[in-house]
Amino acid sequence: MESNKLTQEQKAAAVVVALGTDKASKIYKFLSETEIEKLTIEVAKLGHISPEQTEEVLDEFYKFCLGQKVMTDGGMEYARAVLEKAFGENTAKSLLEKLSKSLKTRPFEFIRGSTAKNLFSFLQHERPQTIALILSYAEADQASAVISELPGEKRIKVVEAIAKMESASPDAIKIVENSLRKRFDTILTADFTKIGGVDYIADVMNHMDRSNEKYIFDELSKENEELAETIRKKMFVFEDIASMDNRSIQRFIRECDVKDIVYALKGSDESIKELIFANVSSRMAESIQSDLEVTVNVRLRDVEEAQQRIVGVIRKLEEAGELIIVKSGKDEIIA
Repeated sequence: MESNKLTQEQKAAAVVVALGTDKASKIYKFLSETEIEKLTIEVAKLGHISPEQTEEVLDEFYKFCLGQKVMTDGGMEYARAVLEKAFGENTAKSLLEKLSKSLKTRPFEFIRGSTAKNLFSFLQHERPQTIALILSYAEADQASAVISELPGEKRIKVVEAIAKMESASPDAIKIVENSLRKRFDTILTADFTKIGGVDYIADVMNHMDRSNEKYIFDELSKENEELAETIRKKMFVFEDIASMDNRSIQRFIRECDVKDIVYALKGSDESIKELIFANVSSRMAESIQSDLEVTVNVRLRDVEEAQQRIVGVIRKLEEAGELIIVKSGKDEIIA
């Protein structure tokens, strides 16, 4: 992924990681609790970033910091002169545009980093006039998403109120902003500290050994078959190879140890074996078939571990965008 495709949140996380724990901890001292939570989550989700990406992000961060300093110290024209001399006219112009936006304190700034889902949850029971006032300061896509979720009558009143809005008293805005900020931060924090859930336990089960996975599902199905099936639909297990396209199968086979493929196939049904054989060269198919015939007295545990390692390879390749997993109709694939 190129650095210009990273979100601003991901770039912030990349800077924190690059700085190291000691220097990063000093930055944290200047952040609010909500900002710390957001940043920490982004750091946890960041994954691998190449040295080239890190260098580009740090370069952008340095330019931004320098721009903010010269603008604060000497004003817009002074900043323009310094930045143009240092980085050229185009880069200076781009930096100044970003800096101008960041230095302006807009009313209801606290909502701008929120998801539309959080914003709707926060606003849905407010009066149309209040919703209209707040959405007037939101990003257009945020406002659109929130309005789309409102009940029909309120939706129309909000649109009408926004359309008719021309100006509002700064004092009135400040009163509304102050009264809503604390409640909004509570909702936002609750969203970011959410734990558990079906998605989470499905991920946990995906990392569990096959024997425990089978035991848990067998027992859970006795108590709550619907829940067990819901979790299964969120998971990817070895048998789901049958739902993969040929290109994806060929891709993960290249990353797997041949011994793991042989052991995994000892415990699989014929349809999986046929799929594997159909997606390897005739020479490799003969080799695997030969190994299957001479590999006897294999422990079930060894078979399950081999299957789990293959599933791990598939999940990593999917995360890297190198193959596609289609689970229970969640994704529609366009050829």
